[in-house]
Amino acid sequence: MTPPIEPEQQATNPPAKRFPVALTVAIVLTVLLVGGAGGSQLYLRWARSPMEKRSFSNASVGKPVRVAVPTGASVETVARDLEAKRLIRSAKVFVLGAKGATIAPGVYDFSPTESPAQIVSRLQKGDVVTVRVTFPEGFRLTQIAKRLAKNGLCDETKFLELVTTRGDTLKADFPLPKKLEGYLFPDTYRFPLGDTETQIAQRMLDNFDRVFAEPNKGEIARSGRSLSDIVTVAAMVEREARVQPDRPTIAGVIYNRLQRGMRLQIDATVQYALPEHKARLLFKDLETDSPYNTYKNVGLPMGAICCPGKPSLDAALRPGAHPFLFYVARQDGSHVFGKTFAEHTRNIAAERGAR
Repeated sequence: MTPPIEPEQQATNPPAKRFPVALTVAIVLTVLLVGGAGGSQLYLRWARSPMEKRSFSNASVGKPVRVAVPTGASVETVARDLEAKRLIRSAKVFVLGAKGATIAPGVYDFSPTESPAQIVSRLQKGDVVTVRVTFPEGFRLTQIAKRLAKNGLCDETKFLELVTTRGDTLKADFPLPKKLEGYLFPDTYRFPLGDTETQIAQRMLDNFDRVFAEPNKGEIARSGRSLSDIVTVAAMVEREARVQPDRPTIAGVIYNRLQRGMRLQIDATVQYALPEHKARLLFKDLETDSPYNTYKNVGLPMGAICCPGKPSLDAALRPGAHPFLFYVARQDGSHVFGKTFAEHTRNIAAERGAR
């Protein structure tokens, strides 16, 4: 039997000390806060990173996704759309990063390899999708409308209705006809995808004003001719002339015949009056009943028959001074000019013989 331990023989080690409860709670909270802050930073870094990394070996990586931003759309609305299309990771973080930004409406192509910051920057700049379209000199409104529609820029019927019946609703510093044949300047354009028919037509009209109407305003006023008449003559020159030196001379023929009260008898005006272009006009075509038919009507046609380029517009403004009243085309596209009908007849016979 073990004898009892005397009191003085008991262990003299003191009991373990305990941390105060408040200090323990403070330490735990500090650890949580530090960990939480680090976690938040990691989350923000993740949310602000691109959805995909760039890859030159995988063609499917970074494939653009089309996003339409309507006029007046809020950043929040755009952010939700971007998130739904998997272009950004978090709509809320995107909105925070875009605070104070003004976004431009339009159609955009965004890549999943772009960061939210890059997307915001492009939205602010209005870096929208554009389509490059060229309209040759001499194109008609019907051809312009068809080419615009073919490139997915607008509705062919709506555009044609606007520029043939409501052209005077557009803006210009000169009187506009309802039909804008002749006033939509032929050129190469980059139209933003999503532009309306009105915006497209207005831009082409503004180009006409910038290139011809405004720079020549004083000379047009001094010429004694209206801008409308000059455009109408320029359109006929555009469709008749094939080489540059002939343009002022043909314009001079037109003005000479007008001054003498002669019918212009220009084939291109008959072609415009016909439902479809013909490779060769027949005598019965010259009897077509139309205000554009210059074989039947004296004076200028009721308007332009195409949209002329600057060389033809310049020729109509500054026609050649000469006595010619007739011309006939050569095989090379140039023309032979005559003063009298007898001379004109000889020129025709000579050209037929040459052919």
